[in-house]
Amino acid sequence: MTLNRQWRMSKRPTDLVGREHFEFDQSKLRDIEDGEFLVRNLYLSFDPTLRVWMNEKDSYVSAIQINEIMRGTTVSEVIESKHSDYQVGDKVLGGFGWQDYAISDGKERIIQTRKIPPNIPATMPLSVLGVTGITAYFGMTEIGKVKAGDTVLVSGAAGATGSIAGQVAKLKGAKVIGIAGSKEKCDWLTQAAGFDHAINYKDDNISQALSELCPKGIDVFFDNVGGEILDIVLAKIKINARIVLCGAISSYNSGQNYALKNTSNLIVQRCTMQGFIVLDFLPRANEAISALLGWIQAGELIFQEDIQQGLENAPEAFQRIFTGKNQGKQLLKIAEPEH
Repeated sequence: MTLNRQWRMSKRPTDLVGREHFEFDQSKLRDIEDGEFLVRNLYLSFDPTLRVWMNEKDSYVSAIQINEIMRGTTVSEVIESKHSDYQVGDKVLGGFGWQDYAISDGKERIIQTRKIPPNIPATMPLSVLGVTGITAYFGMTEIGKVKAGDTVLVSGAAGATGSIAGQVAKLKGAKVIGIAGSKEKCDWLTQAAGFDHAINYKDDNISQALSELCPKGIDVFFDNVGGEILDIVLAKIKINARIVLCGAISSYNSGQNYALKNTSNLIVQRCTMQGFIVLDFLPRANEAISALLGWIQAGELIFQEDIQQGLENAPEAFQRIFTGKNQGKQLLKIAEPEH
């Protein structure tokens, strides 16, 4: 008899998410049926959008329900199979959630289950070659329409998505400035990730810094934060600027939206401000993965992964992305592969 440890959402957070919003329990695994396979989760990904899904209101997907196994994307290993497409030892990407094991028929609704090529490191499909990298790539190239000579600003720039987005812009020939929350992160952006400049929003005057670094204005703003930083940037945009709304992490835990004051500048400067959801681009995922992998193999693109340990520590690992403790993509290692 195999016991499956699971984290379930026990109540909805109204501010910073923490252990008190989850319940850790275990249940017996049933036998798999024809057309199903059993996976052991190896790595779990944490994404800011999970906090949005914890709210009572549905968003672009249905809200997580009380007592539902907490959602999450995993890299997993098939350890038993009665499915013709999945063999024992296969590594797969799927939306198998915060638990040790999961039974699947390969037809998950939000994150489609797919095999991971054997030559790809296990964590990369959750970070630079996963939703994170795909978001950064299409957000910058399709929504931001970045081109050589542009001045590009990225908020949340040391995060998993922002750091890739900024590097994509740099590879396309843009001048790139990042906003991050510590000297360590700003140093990493300029010294390792190739950003031209970095602004520490905790210590620097953002408006003044942008006036000095972008005296002619900003062509593309890739925004992961929203709120006051977005409002400051709206006052600094150039004619025909493109503002890419990727996230609004500054408001996810507060329950309140910041009232923007500078939106009229969108009219004056004839700019576009567009939100997007990566699910819309998943049919083209291979296009992004091919480009990103090519840059990685050429040594032109780097990425960070922050790997915490143990399923029992999932709530604390999740919280790290909202307190700024993570260094790059936040992951959790659950188990070693068997094959």
